[in-house]
Amino acid sequence: MRHTLPLTPQFYVTAPQPCPYLEGRLERKLFTALQGDNASDLNDSLSAQGFRRSQNVLYRPSCTECASCLSARIDVAAFKASRSQRRIIARNQTLQRRATSPWATEDQYSLFRRYLDSRHADGGMADMDVFEFAAMIEETPIRSRVIEYVDQDSRELVGVCLTDVLGDGVSMVYSFYTPDRPKNGLGNYMILDHIDIARAAGLPYVYLGYWVPGSQKMGYKAKFSGLEVYLGGTWQKLADPASFRPEQHPLGNDPIAEQVANIALPDMVRAPR
Repeated sequence: MRHTLPLTPQFYVTAPQPCPYLEGRLERKLFTALQGDNASDLNDSLSAQGFRRSQNVLYRPSCTECASCLSARIDVAAFKASRSQRRIIARNQTLQRRATSPWATEDQYSLFRRYLDSRHADGGMADMDVFEFAAMIEETPIRSRVIEYVDQDSRELVGVCLTDVLGDGVSMVYSFYTPDRPKNGLGNYMILDHIDIARAAGLPYVYLGYWVPGSQKMGYKAKFSGLEVYLGGTWQKLADPASFRPEQHPLGNDPIAEQVANIALPDMVRAPR
């Protein structure tokens, strides 16, 4: 018997678990599988509606009493580097960008382990082994690239970003870098370089993942001009991050059925050839 995948994506909800960004909160995610011939179309459509990719899954926060996690992207045309960001660019002049296919290497994993041990030793990825790391990099049904940053003088691999190429931009799925250069601002530098990548490719946006007001580890994203957040079903310019107050109320978020009903899907049915 021949089985076929459903043409319409099926959405599911995770069980509540401790929030990694805000202490004392519980997080819950709405997710769907990313698979089949139309994976790129689905990824483009849902990324523009606040979803993120993790391997073969697209997900979006769907918490019961909190709406703090907001999908964020940079409008490349509206971005203007600040004085401190220009200094970061100058500090990293010796770095060379190298774009490769999504294939994991031992050097990448070694850098990944050093990054986690230094910055996220108690995080959810702390126990990720080399096989799980390879799956994170390589299991992608869409157009993805690994962007490596190598010091031209020492030939040291100092930064890596797994990047998806969308119809309207580039999405920084996950990045990590050496903890040995704290003054170089490597995390910010990779974002600045991805703005250049998008601009050179004629793509209007750089997708950064989620900005969480009140979370210190996510605060750096609000320092980029041209930042937009997905709020109330639309992308809105973030004028003053310090004054932003997310809605927190048991009735503030739509029920799951309404959230799913309001997701715009691409034309998943194609005429037979």
